[in-house]
Amino acid sequence: MLKWTIPAAAVAAILFLAPASVGAERAVAIPAAQQDVTGARGPQVAVFAGGCFWGMEAVFQSVKGVQSVTNGYAGGTKGTARYAQVSTERTGHAEAVRIVYDPRKVSYATLLRIYFSVAHDPTQLNRQGPDTGPSYRSAIFPQNAQQRGVAAAYIAQLGRTRAFPRPIVTKLESGAFYPAEAEHQDFFWRNPNHPYITRWDKPKVTAFRNAYPQLAN
Repeated sequence: MLKWTIPAAAVAAILFLAPASVGAERAVAIPAAQQDVTGARGPQVAVFAGGCFWGMEAVFQSVKGVQSVTNGYAGGTKGTARYAQVSTERTGHAEAVRIVYDPRKVSYATLLRIYFSVAHDPTQLNRQGPDTGPSYRSAIFPQNAQQRGVAAAYIAQLGRTRAFPRPIVTKLESGAFYPAEAEHQDFFWRNPNHPYITRWDKPKVTAFRNAYPQLAN
């Protein structure tokens, strides 16, 4: 996300120059996944990376069946899982969200559909919107073999159907998840008038609610 040291005038310029198509209040129309995780019992965990975690968190917190969402870092080591270090783009970490969900109410494949259609743009390589660098990459961190298989199959399915005008660059990765600092948790809800939130993240939440009203809490 935009670094705190950027002057207000620079932030305003970035927001003004952003293309209208980015952050629009609509989801990309994509088909549901043909495969899903089966046999899951009790709370399950999904870990996704796709740009600034503020907006990702807010989208998934709005989904029925999601019990909690934690902002954090995945792909690097515990010792470098700090915002100041991750921002150097040399840690191997991606900003990510850890989603705890009830599989009786929302499935892993449904979360993937929201992830690809609303939460981020899976065709942007090492960036999302105004944010650039590998810490903003599109990546899925499967928590088990079933999740990995379902995610891989869905990426292939979306590629075959040409759901997006450009190739999907999302990678399946391995690595532990480490929670981010307290100031990054629930940032969307605690800072509703922050310029970044109003320009980039509120439209995502609106797009989710418009596209999937039956899934919105």
